[in-house]
Amino acid sequence: MKEQMKLLIGYDGSQCANAALDDLRRAGLPREAQSIILSIFEQWLPHAGHNNLTEPISGASSSGSFTTMPTAVTTSAEKITETRALALDAKLRLQAHFPDWDIKAEESAGSPAREILKRAADWAPDLIAVGSQGCSGLGRFLLGSVSQKVANEARCSVRVARGTAWKEGVPVRILLALDGSPGSDAAVEAVRLRMWPPETEVRITTVIDRSNGPILTQMVSSAGGGVTSTAHHVWVQEFIDSAAKKLRGAALLVSSKIEEGDPKSLIIANAEEWGAECIFVGASYAHSSFERLLLGSVATAVVSRAHCSVEIVRGPPEPRL
Repeated sequence: MKEQMKLLIGYDGSQCANAALDDLRRAGLPREAQSIILSIFEQWLPHAGHNNLTEPISGASSSGSFTTMPTAVTTSAEKITETRALALDAKLRLQAHFPDWDIKAEESAGSPAREILKRAADWAPDLIAVGSQGCSGLGRFLLGSVSQKVANEARCSVRVARGTAWKEGVPVRILLALDGSPGSDAAVEAVRLRMWPPETEVRITTVIDRSNGPILTQMVSSAGGGVTSTAHHVWVQEFIDSAAKKLRGAALLVSSKIEEGDPKSLIIANAEEWGAECIFVGASYAHSSFERLLLGSVATAVVSRAHCSVEIVRGPPEPRL
């Protein structure tokens, strides 16, 4: 982890956005960090026929008189002011929990996901934090559309927060989903380097998906192993043991579980059964088709369906072959 972590937080004032702020208190984040809270007014483009935003739109009323609609410019200005106030309120809330953080409040207008990704591209944060769903400028609930797009397209790690109930002083429980990939290694490092409270528990979960036999064969072979069923299990146990050793060295309480089946469903089921507050799952920069299949689809499904917060960890870009 860098000497001072950089976090970009998407905030819209919704219940899920507030949960995302509270969730950061249980994310093992450093005492000192730089953070930008970005609030976005979701702005829709006018119809092609209205090229002058300041021109009043008039029409006949039922009584025969004419009424004038508020101009788009006036409405936008008011919404931008409201958006700025949201960001400032969130800054005060976050600063109360992290008094040593350097926090800035910013506002923008446009597509929420696009604006978050654009700001991330400019500022290069280590982590983006968003709520699992939000409320648009028109009062409609965006059922994961913003968080899903950010999680899928961001070039850095993304934490999608859900309002999981927890009590002060209760140990944090993290489910760490590993598959032996470079992204999986990055997830181990992310958990290892965080500043977790005492008695934090980590459950390492690996699900062997026999339906992806060619992918398993390729990954085991690239690690110097054979292609037999026994070799698969030996290879899995080796990277689990290596991860557990690193995590125990960081004073974390570690257990592990290996299963066979569908990773998308079993990771989520294990997290719920065990009472995990957050699932950490790795995702590489997918240059090859087997990386996209193995990492992208699982991470996307976990973010969409998990009952708790999910952090997708992206390591440094892998060189192209």
